[in-house]
Amino acid sequence: MTAPGEEMYELVERLYPLCRSITGDGVRATLDIVGEYIPLQVHEVPTGTQVLDWTVPQEWNIRDAYVADSTGRRVVDFAASSLHVLGYSVPVSATMPLAELRDHLHTLPDQPDLVPYRTSYYQRAWGFCLAQETLDALPDGDYEVRIDSTLEDGHLTYAEHVVPGQVPDEVIVSCHVCHPSLANDNLAGIAVATFLARELAERTPYYTYRFLFAPGTIGAITWLARNRERVASVRHGLVLACAGDSGQVTYKRSRRGDAEIDRVMRYVLAASERPHTINEFTPYGYDERQFCSPGFDLGVGSLCRTPYAGYPEYHTSADDLDFVSPEAMADTLAVCREAFAVLDRNRRYVNLSPYGEPQLGRRGLYDSLGGRSDAKQAQMAMLWVLSLSDGEHGLLDVAERAGMPFDTVAAAADALAAAGLIKA
Repeated sequence: MTAPGEEMYELVERLYPLCRSITGDGVRATLDIVGEYIPLQVHEVPTGTQVLDWTVPQEWNIRDAYVADSTGRRVVDFAASSLHVLGYSVPVSATMPLAELRDHLHTLPDQPDLVPYRTSYYQRAWGFCLAQETLDALPDGDYEVRIDSTLEDGHLTYAEHVVPGQVPDEVIVSCHVCHPSLANDNLAGIAVATFLARELAERTPYYTYRFLFAPGTIGAITWLARNRERVASVRHGLVLACAGDSGQVTYKRSRRGDAEIDRVMRYVLAASERPHTINEFTPYGYDERQFCSPGFDLGVGSLCRTPYAGYPEYHTSADDLDFVSPEAMADTLAVCREAFAVLDRNRRYVNLSPYGEPQLGRRGLYDSLGGRSDAKQAQMAMLWVLSLSDGEHGLLDVAERAGMPFDTVAAAADALAAAGLIKA
């Protein structure tokens, strides 16, 4: 059987060649592939639709693009990498001298062997991205410039996958699908989200989990604009990005700073003894800033490995298939699995026998621990749960205050509930 990390890597390999943007056929092709792994409900929102303070833009598609020298040799070629074209470039068919062409060429002088990722979503422009060393080698002369693209009224495309829970209260898991051939940002996030959804579907979680595959910024804004009534049922959320590099796990808190997902992530990462970093919220980054905007104020954090712009390969051609690994994606998936296991069980209970300590032995609760190596800890967990089952404290509060594993506390709560001593 193929390990989840290997399967996620295979998905990244399949998605890597596609040219994605905030709209267009590349997004649809991406969602078609993801749809082979999990069922998706795909939404098409017409150009010109008002979404909060934004408007859905025209749809961009591209078939070919190149810069060719006087011999016809393509010195910059979209067919070699989708990064070679400025995203949302308008069509061009011209011949011009290198001096004029330079105004439309984008490079990274400090990383001369890498191709940058650049876009011009909301201003009509055209351009090419190439390595500085390639540009330095171009002789003066005339060059044929061709961008076979369309920018016209169409649709913005996004997709949802819902894992039904025991209650309608929702957890949002979001990732962006608008970047072209960048393996870590954000194909690894798409892969982790896809396989997390598959795992959750194998059981009936407490919460309903809604997975959102949408272009960055405008996609999340569009979803929020079209789901204002649904937002009231969102209790927790997580944005996944940069999920496959070798850096340690990084969690960025929600704008609230003390949302339940923030506490769960802090607890899970500390308990796992993984090297990790927890960052405070800033209103810059990925779509957590849309979900956390003051009008919505959702408890949504962000999980990645090395944060955006925190590694030299970020938004360059070096963010390729060699930059991500099955092991890193599997570890990111494991963090999500562990966190959602806690989130799903972190409920508040009320002690039904709150006057004095109830007699546990009479109810067979001590006998049920016989022979267990952790019997004393399990007994203490029951006492802690009884003590803090006041309708104000959740099981995570118990685990943190008692210094016990969450699973031990949850098992104690299950035993006490079965004996009729507490209720949720």
